[in-house]
Amino acid sequence: MFRMLLTGLAIMASTQGLSQPLSQQYLQLKDKLDRPYDGYCLDVVGSGNYIQMDMPLTAHNCKGPQVYADEVVQYRSDKSLYFPKYNACVTVMGLNDKALAGNALMLKDCGVEQPFLNAKRFQTFKLNTKGQIQLANSHLCIAAGTESHTTYSSEHRWRSLFMTPCNEVELKRSVWQFVPAGYHKS
Repeated sequence: MFRMLLTGLAIMASTQGLSQPLSQQYLQLKDKLDRPYDGYCLDVVGSGNYIQMDMPLTAHNCKGPQVYADEVVQYRSDKSLYFPKYNACVTVMGLNDKALAGNALMLKDCGVEQPFLNAKRFQTFKLNTKGQIQLANSHLCIAAGTESHTTYSSEHRWRSLFMTPCNEVELKRSVWQFVPAGYHKS
């Protein structure tokens, strides 16, 4: 069963059809772009024994009907985007306390504090009024790139994933929704 998080994002999300299940879910671009059957989901590079935690996250065509852990993400009450399989959070790769347009996103330990990386600053997201996922206390939103390319298989495609000014990016590349893992909305 899906349960709503009792946060401002969950309330906002539910009014836009973006309910926040605590179980297995994918974070999918609302516009399917050049993937009309499956669309693009937030994804960790690699699969199985070949997951690449040291590479930036991508927008990869959503997988299914089987559930793939490299795309399962949760929005938690601390406003982080959490990948349970890897016990890690989506992290904007800013420096010290500043994120810039073009910064990539990677998985890092949740709450990590180390020289040059203040996780709290770079792991806190909110849903803005347009349905974009915005880095808290910034003007930057998560966006997929304008181009796509094949991966190891011609059946799969990926796009870059990065931070960009919310008011400058096309909505079709920056409005996201949570969908049950293994399920694709048409």
